Amino acid sequence: MMSETYSFERHHRQPRTVMILIAVYGGLVALIILFNAAWWIVGGLALFTLPTLWDLATNATAGLSLDGRALSWFSGRRAAEVQLDEIAYLRFDTRWDFSIRVTIYLTTDKCVRMPYDSLPPHRQFEEVAQAHGLRVERHHFTIL
Repeated sequence: MMSETYSFERHHRQPRTVMILIAVYGGLVALIILFNAAWWIVGGLALFTLPTLWDLATNATAGLSLDGRALSWFSGRRAAEVQLDEIAYLRFDTRWDFSIRVTIYLTTDKCVRMPYDSLPPHRQFEEVAQAHGLRVERHHFTIL
């Protein structure tokens, strides 16, 4: 059992996000200029970028902390904590888009899904969880 505290934090204001938004808006402008696309179609497509713009403007943060007592995480204004003795195991699910989702199964037969943006790199998190005495299960490409 490890008593050292592990913490991870992610800021949504990153250069990669800015570059992706610039590329998307450049593509939308190209649609208008080169292909004479209707403004309302381009405007509708631009609506899909609003959540990313909001995250960029507010510089939302997400992360988690794992110590010898509890596993806690936060994402924006949401936060939660689970005591280690309440955790039966952690389930790491690889989705069809190759993202990894983590679900905490409690000893009370309930489960808690951790927010995706709070998760550190999955291999690192799996090693740290096992070092803290938590059982980890891996499941690849399950439908449910």
